[in-house]
Amino acid sequence: MNSFDTAILGWLTQIHLTPLMNHAIRTIAGLYTFKGFLLIPLLLWIWFEPGERREWRREMAIATLASGLIALAAGRLLARFLPFRERPIFNPDLHLHFASSSLREAALSDWSSFPSDHAMLWIAIAMGIFLVWRGIGALALLYAALFICLPRAYLGFHYPTDLLAGAAIGVAITYAMTRDAVRKRTAAPVLAWTMRFPGPAAMCAFLVCFELVTQFDDLLRLAHSVAKAV
Repeated sequence: MNSFDTAILGWLTQIHLTPLMNHAIRTIAGLYTFKGFLLIPLLLWIWFEPGERREWRREMAIATLASGLIALAAGRLLARFLPFRERPIFNPDLHLHFASSSLREAALSDWSSFPSDHAMLWIAIAMGIFLVWRGIGALALLYAALFICLPRAYLGFHYPTDLLAGAAIGVAITYAMTRDAVRKRTAAPVLAWTMRFPGPAAMCAFLVCFELVTQFDDLLRLAHSVAKAV
């Protein structure tokens, strides 16, 4: 482990919070309510906001959703195919005691720590909001950093570099997807389809937003269950 990760994790584990505060942090890290459930509605706000450049804002919302899907898929593929990195909470060589040490989940032990798919997904979404609304977007980025990324380092789910790398990749994906040359070829046709078929488009948008909020966890569990049964 590099000195940067060592210093940050060492500092975080020296913070002595009350059991109630630690429980609150574990809850924030575990519930969907504190992740996309607060960020995805901002994209709906962008979609329905009246005024000038409405078509551009809608294209940006579509491009941001696409960026989130790409970021989540890329994060999980990278974690699967890059060299395995054990999560801090499962690494006894660190000699660190995390607030979640009594809640070690077997599911986490099977996934590489690098990069953080949470950071990739939600920083990508927050970046899209920022590109449309600087003020609210800055708050969205701050929220993603403090309430989604930081608790995962504090609880030992990720090294700081996992989160920083994931955030950087998420920003890069959204920045690329929202450029005019890319957006006009991807988001504009989708927008035209939604205007032509508003009913099916609303249904599809709901399904995509729901799966992003839950990070496709239920579908993955179902796929694993079917695979085991077969």
